[in-house]
Amino acid sequence: MSDDSTYAAAPFDHVKADIILRSSDNIDFRVFKLFLSLASPFFETLFEIPQPDDETVEQEVKDGLAVIPVTEDSRTLDALLRFCYPCTLADDPNIEVLKDAMDVMEAARKYSLDAIETKARKAIVNPKILQVEPLRCFVIAHRGRLREEALLAAKSTLTHPLIPSWFQEIEFLTATDFLSLLTYHKKCGDAVYALRLDLSWITSHYGSVQGCPFLTGVYSYGCGCPRTGKTGQRYTLFNTHVEWWEEFMEETFLGLQDKPCKETVQASVEKTVQTVRARNCQACSPRIAEGMRDFLDFFTGKIEETVSQIELELNF
Repeated sequence: MSDDSTYAAAPFDHVKADIILRSSDNIDFRVFKLFLSLASPFFETLFEIPQPDDETVEQEVKDGLAVIPVTEDSRTLDALLRFCYPCTLADDPNIEVLKDAMDVMEAARKYSLDAIETKARKAIVNPKILQVEPLRCFVIAHRGRLREEALLAAKSTLTHPLIPSWFQEIEFLTATDFLSLLTYHKKCGDAVYALRLDLSWITSHYGSVQGCPFLTGVYSYGCGCPRTGKTGQRYTLFNTHVEWWEEFMEETFLGLQDKPCKETVQASVEKTVQTVRARNCQACSPRIAEGMRDFLDFFTGKIEETVSQIELELNF
């Protein structure tokens, strides 16, 4: 018998419970067989096995209840059991820590809790987690052989540099799998970077100099910003554009090679808006933010379209 075990907090300390599940860190959960049997065929089968009346070497009894040790720690077991219990007795846990999602998913698979596994899968690609730790999300989805989640997480890694810093879960990936992810990232960056070679996607969108005066400096009045349209300049539109356009596009595309995503363009747009406003042009300053927001949305759509054509090779 384990003398150092303690009871879990409510609702897993009920005096009328009919069995105890003991976590790997010696926390005893007094639970009802009925709730677990209805949620899991694994538990239903387990509880149908006759239990001995007296404590033996094989079966520990505590406070008159059989004790079943499990390999999950108390944090994971608590989350798992809350999913199994009726909502009137226990609220579903709010899984916002990535390791919790991984542990609950693996436990759900072990105990044939399909509905709970689905909830854990959703937690892995929770936007709050995915935005901050997309690479960890990818590794965990890959470890669980969750194809849709792995693809979504891989796309989210594009918001981070190509070469990541070390993190613990990276050990779950083989060198081949990691190389596949890096290759996907680089292909996306190269494909987006290649958009600079032909700007017809921009000119066809705006149609004429009048369609994008914030880029060309062609207003009906008052724009004194320097414009250029020199032959051989890479980013010339409609044979003329404001001088800051070259710098903006060059800086943005260099950034997109490493991080081919909306956030890269957005950072460049915000910097450019501040620069243009500082010049106090009576025509450009009040209009630059709106024009560049439109361009950001348009450019982001083009990036999404380009990246969507790149495939990530998964071995499952």
